[in-house]
Amino acid sequence: MPGRTFSPNEKYAALVETAGYLPLALSAEDYLKLLPTRWQAVNSYGIKIKHRIYDCDEIDGLRREKSGPADHKDRWEVRHDPYDVRVVWLHDHREDTWITVPWRLLSSQPVPFGEMAWDHSARDLREQQGTTVTEEAISEAVGDLLERAGAGPVEAEEAPPVRKKSRNRRSERAAARTRAAADPSWPRPAPPPAPAPDEEPDEGADDEEVADVVPLRVFDARKEAKKWW
Repeated sequence: MPGRTFSPNEKYAALVETAGYLPLALSAEDYLKLLPTRWQAVNSYGIKIKHRIYDCDEIDGLRREKSGPADHKDRWEVRHDPYDVRVVWLHDHREDTWITVPWRLLSSQPVPFGEMAWDHSARDLREQQGTTVTEEAISEAVGDLLERAGAGPVEAEEAPPVRKKSRNRRSERAAARTRAAADPSWPRPAPPPAPAPDEEPDEGADDEEVADVVPLRVFDARKEAKKWW
């Protein structure tokens, strides 16, 4: 179709129609490229993100060095996972390599947590103290939040009366979301086991007929390859 302008999605759809679709697993580098990007300076003490300091021996040659790209003010490309703040990945574009840089207080929090838990704890501390909070203080507050997330909601009679109600509600929401993000989403929970053949059904159970099992046909790659889609 000469003279017509196609969008990237339209070009991709036309390519799939003619050449088919072959799904491929993402590599580790592909995964990193899908994460959010920050442009950070590599200081003498490491990389600082929201009061957290990331450091390792592999970045010794990059400390206080300019990255080169002027459009990012000579800062370095850093990829991070918003749901797991334990490590970040620094891209050394000169060698085209990725350096895994851990958080220096990584051993203090064995349970992974995300930016939401960190931001909530930092905001809570600033409201209580009214001054600039430290990395260690935020980490300790996150640890308390993770303990409450693992223990579940607090009973009404056990709730401390000294805290503000709005702060309690924010803490409960943050704890619940942190607990949900920490739980693995795959593999999914297995269904309950079927009762034994000689086991009596529960009283009150619905007497429903079991549907017929329809087996799926076996996929034949050679036959599929001969079809024109």
